[in-house]
Amino acid sequence: MSTLHTSSSASSSGFALELRDVRKSFGKTEIIRGAQLQVKEGERVALIGPNGAGKSTLFNLISGRMAPSSGEILLNGERIDGRKPYEVNRRGLARSFQVSNLFPRLSVFENIRCAVLWSMGEGYAFWRFLSKLDAANARAEEVLGMIRLQRKRDVMVSSLTYAEQRALEIGVTIAGGGKVILLDEPTAGMSKSETANFVQLIREVTVGKTLLTVEHDMGVVFGLADRIAVLVYGEVIAFDTPEKVRSDEKVREAYLGSALADQQTAEAGV
Repeated sequence: MSTLHTSSSASSSGFALELRDVRKSFGKTEIIRGAQLQVKEGERVALIGPNGAGKSTLFNLISGRMAPSSGEILLNGERIDGRKPYEVNRRGLARSFQVSNLFPRLSVFENIRCAVLWSMGEGYAFWRFLSKLDAANARAEEVLGMIRLQRKRDVMVSSLTYAEQRALEIGVTIAGGGKVILLDEPTAGMSKSETANFVQLIREVTVGKTLLTVEHDMGVVFGLADRIAVLVYGEVIAFDTPEKVRSDEKVREAYLGSALADQQTAEAGV
């Protein structure tokens, strides 16, 4: 595990999230190979790459679920590599997952309130912290409005549609007020119309925040991201605007050409 300390040189870097020569090995197999990334405050970045490129591993390293073998990860100038997930979260980074992380037997409102209380450091024991419930309730109601689920406030999560559950996951992710948001394939499994609505929702709820998202739908990527990071074999081989990434021959050879072709085939129903 990497040594943990605050990097004095990074405090004035101006980056919300920064990766410096990050590496991760499992035994003799190196999955992340010197990844470099600098995400500006308020920027929306899409992380793309072929299956097995290391995208999920990189997300796990950033969010604290894994520690890098070497290198530095900085959040607003402070090193977070080696910290536990809850420590990273309370420093302003929130993450959603590919697999639902909701409580199906609780209501929509209760799920959001859980996330709010957790961000306050209170866990889920509501009865112990009655003095803080007013603030938590107010924040939960605010988030409900942001994700357009006010009418489903008291509905059990297990009764929600798939798209509604994904919207709730976004709500749970942003409930704690984190300024840096990690979304892991947020539109996976959605129809074309659901995807379009969901992209608009993501845009709205991440205003003023920094977004890093893993996404396979190239339409979503090019429609949402300010910049695109292309990860291939554990290395960021390109990081630029959608227009420049689209025309980068190295990227097309490594990934983008085949990904766009696959999507066009799927849309044509072939």
